[in-house]
Amino acid sequence: MPPEFRLYNTMTRSVEPFAPADGETVRIYSCGPTVYNPAHLGNFRTFLFVDLLRRAIALRGWNVRQVMNLTDVDDKIIKRAHEQRKTIRQVTEPVTEVFHRDREYLRIQRAEAYPKATDYIPQMIALVQTLMDRGVAYLADDKSVYFAIDRFPKYGKLSRLDTREIKTGARVAQDDYSKENAQDFALWKAATPNDEVTGAAWDSPWGRGRPGWHLECSAMAIDLQGETLDIHCGGIDLIFPHHEDEIAQSEAATGQTFARFWCHGAFLLTEGAKMAKRLGNVTTVKGMREAKISAAAVRHFVFNTHYRKELNLSEEALEASMNAVRRVGDFAERLATAPGGTPELATAADAAMAEVEAALFDDLNAPNALGALFTFIHKANAELDRKGSDAAALERAREVLSRINGVLDIVPDRTVDDPELVEWVEDRLAARRAARERRDFAEADRIRQELVDRGVAIEDGPGGTKWKKVR
Repeated sequence: MPPEFRLYNTMTRSVEPFAPADGETVRIYSCGPTVYNPAHLGNFRTFLFVDLLRRAIALRGWNVRQVMNLTDVDDKIIKRAHEQRKTIRQVTEPVTEVFHRDREYLRIQRAEAYPKATDYIPQMIALVQTLMDRGVAYLADDKSVYFAIDRFPKYGKLSRLDTREIKTGARVAQDDYSKENAQDFALWKAATPNDEVTGAAWDSPWGRGRPGWHLECSAMAIDLQGETLDIHCGGIDLIFPHHEDEIAQSEAATGQTFARFWCHGAFLLTEGAKMAKRLGNVTTVKGMREAKISAAAVRHFVFNTHYRKELNLSEEALEASMNAVRRVGDFAERLATAPGGTPELATAADAAMAEVEAALFDDLNAPNALGALFTFIHKANAELDRKGSDAAALERAREVLSRINGVLDIVPDRTVDDPELVEWVEDRLAARRAARERRDFAEADRIRQELVDRGVAIEDGPGGTKWKKVR
C-alpha cells in the first residue's frame, strides 16, 4: 500500500489526509492568469506548484481533471484595450499564446481545460439570477448586481476575517456604485462607454454589463467540474477576497460545499520583496530563456523550497540549481549507457523511490524528494563505478529515475535545456567547417571525434551539418 496522501487545507489550517471524493479522479480548479500582460515568474511559481500537485496525484495512482481559467475580461484588460484602441480580444489573445509558450517551456503539464471567461457569459448570468432568486444578491440603482455578504452568515470562513474588519474595495474597485453595504462585491457590473467600445459588454436581464471577476471562476468551475471540487488552488494572495467571494456565491447558489480542500502557494520574492508588476521587479520566463537558464533549473529552483514557504529569487540560487540539474543530467546519461549494475544499485533505487513517495505524499514536500534523489545519485554512481553486470538491477534504477523525474521533471534536455552545450557544439561545428574548407581533414576528423566523445552525433547533408544529442 502506498503512503497516505496528505495536503495542507487552508480552510482548516491543517495537513489532512486526502483522497478524491469518487476514489478515482481528482477534480482540481486552479486560478490561471489574467491575460493582459505576460505572467511573471511569481505567477509561474504558483502554476509550478499546481503542476507538482497534479503529477504527485498521478504518481499516487489517481486520475486528474484540472481546469485552469483564463481571465480575459476584467478592469485591467479593459483599461489596456481602451488605451491601445483595441478590443479586449485583441489584447488577450496574444498574451494567451505567450502564456502557453511559457508554460510549455517550463514543462508544466497541460490542464484538461482552459476556459476563457468570455465563453461562459450565459452561465455567469444564470448564476447571478440564481443568487437573486435566493435573495442573496440585489440590483443597485446603477443597474449593477451585488452579492449581499450580510445575507451569507459563513462569509469570511476561509480567510477567517471578521466582516466588521474587512476593508472596502479590497480587490474590485468601489467605483461610484451604490450598494447596501460598502463590503458587498459586484457580481454583474453595469456597462460603461469603455466597456462597450472594447467589446466588454453583454446583454443581461439587468441591462448591458459584464461579469465581476469573482463570479467568473465560480460559474466556470461549477459548469466544468460540478458543484463540489476536490481541490481549489491558487496563490495565497487570492484567499481574500477572491476565493472568499467564490465560496460565498457558489455555496449560496448550490447549497453545497464549494471545495473540499483549498491549497495555496506562497510568494516568490526578489531580494525580499513580493514579485509584482507594479514593483518593477518582474522576471519573465522569456527573460529566463534569454539568460540561458534552463527549464530544468527553474523547476529545481522552485521545488527546492516547500510551496507554502516564501522563495527568494537570487542569482546565486539559480546558479546552484543550474549546477544541480547538470549533475542530474550527467547521471541520467550514465545510467542510460551503463552495461549493468549491482544488487546494491537496485536496493538504493528502491529506497529512493520509497523516500520520494513519502515526501511528495506528505503535503508535496519537494525539497525532501530532491534530497532523496541526490542521495540516490550519489549511491548509484558508486555502484556503477563497480561495473556490475546485473541487468535487472540496472533496469530498476532506470525505472526509478524515470518515475521520480516524471514528477519533478528536472533531467535537462541537453539540446534544449543546456545552452552551454549548444554554444559549445555550434563552436565546434564552425571550427570543423573551417578545417574542411582549408582541406585539413585530419583536424576535421579530430573535431568530429571530440563531438562523439560528448555524446553528439553529426550528419553532413546538402543543407549543412545537423547534430543531435544521442546520450
